[in-house]
Amino acid sequence: MSSGDKFVVMVVKDWDTNALAMLYRAGGWWKEEWDISEIPRLVRSSFAFVIAIHRESGKTIGMGRALSDGVSDAYIQDLVVLPEFRGSGAGRMILEKLVGVCLSRGITWIALVAEPGTADFYAGSGFVPMEGHVPMRFRGKGSEC
Repeated sequence: MSSGDKFVVMVVKDWDTNALAMLYRAGGWWKEEWDISEIPRLVRSSFAFVIAIHRESGKTIGMGRALSDGVSDAYIQDLVVLPEFRGSGAGRMILEKLVGVCLSRGITWIALVAEPGTADFYAGSGFVPMEGHVPMRFRGKGSEC
């Protein structure tokens, strides 16, 4: 059975808040003091928000999103698949859908920051390290981290 037979992957503008919160927790990206009622706005405000559903169970098992101005470039963010479905092809399907949405809108400069140990996964979809560049994050006055 191919990945496409096991999962439905689609772009959404709204989705079950609890299912998405579970995915953010699975990625280790959710702080319990955050307000889960903000998740729908996060989905709507994304350039593209993609979810993966396991056909057999109907469970939301993965997600990812692209952030973009819709003109010049895009960033893939928050790509996660529940641990029990990792290695099944669902993550690749989510990534390919996100890249496809960007390309269909004429956006060819697409970047992401890969977590340690995930470079091979992204390389399999055409992503390469940006030689001479260093990912950076704001940690100045007023930042939460």
